Amino acid sequence: MRIVFMGSPDFAVSSLELLMKSGHDIVAVVTGPDKKRGRGSSLSPTPVKAFAQKHDTHVIETDDLRSVDFIKELKDLKADLFVVVAFRVLPAIVLKIPTIGSINLHASLLPAYRGAAPIHRAVMNGECETGLTVFFLDERVDTGRYLMQKRIQIGSDETTGELYERMMVAGAEVLEESIRIIATGNYATIPQDDSKATTAPKLFPEDCRIDFSKPAVDVHNQIRGLSPFPCAFTFVDKKRLKVYRSAPGPSLELPDNQLVPYEGKLLVSCRDKTTVELLEVQMEGKKPASGYAFWNGYQGQGRISQDS
Repeated sequence: MRIVFMGSPDFAVSSLELLMKSGHDIVAVVTGPDKKRGRGSSLSPTPVKAFAQKHDTHVIETDDLRSVDFIKELKDLKADLFVVVAFRVLPAIVLKIPTIGSINLHASLLPAYRGAAPIHRAVMNGECETGLTVFFLDERVDTGRYLMQKRIQIGSDETTGELYERMMVAGAEVLEESIRIIATGNYATIPQDDSKATTAPKLFPEDCRIDFSKPAVDVHNQIRGLSPFPCAFTFVDKKRLKVYRSAPGPSLELPDNQLVPYEGKLLVSCRDKTTVELLEVQMEGKKPASGYAFWNGYQGQGRISQDS
């Protein structure tokens, strides 16, 4: 089959790499344009573009998926299949171009966690299990009939970053297997049960602000679900403190809204006498440190507030 691969972030690179190694005919890669990424003023390519160029694969960059020129270039490729991993929502005019259709790798067990942040939201919600789904795209977001799913267990202390790395590798394998099945022409798809659908909306700054009035387990899930990016935070003595790692602490009655050192741990009081231990933190302008090491070198009062 002639395949056009569409993706931008590093999550998509593992899939593209495996498809290339497996001998699939990748006739082009579609990705976003070069942008400023991180510090500095220079433009840099998407991880997918950088990988494709390294392997001499034709790259199409676009910000406008409805552009007449873009549509014409896609049609001229005469693709059998579009393969989408961590890209944008394709308009109907694009979905109609390949002869077989367009498939997408989504990082959840659809119809659960439809949307932009399925890995983050699953961890933040304290799920014990998530998964991967390969499905055929239709005009609605994450609603098409699926071909294959793989279940993935989530550790009780696992961060989104750690789960992301595992799912990136497993996702590539599920996608490659799905494409091999499609190539045989002998496959069946399964409709999603919309009555069981849940959403995974994109993350906003308010999602990252820690609410210590919740039970410690919820605070812990929020922290690990946002680690390492975009990262949960609070304000301590009016300065932003990022929290990368945590653990449920002992049951104690501690003062509210206060960092408390206790038996070699840095604790914060939560609902119903639960506490959360801050294992790895970063005060604004400082380097990351263990919670207790940070406290030992800290000169402030450790008062937690809602703003700076």
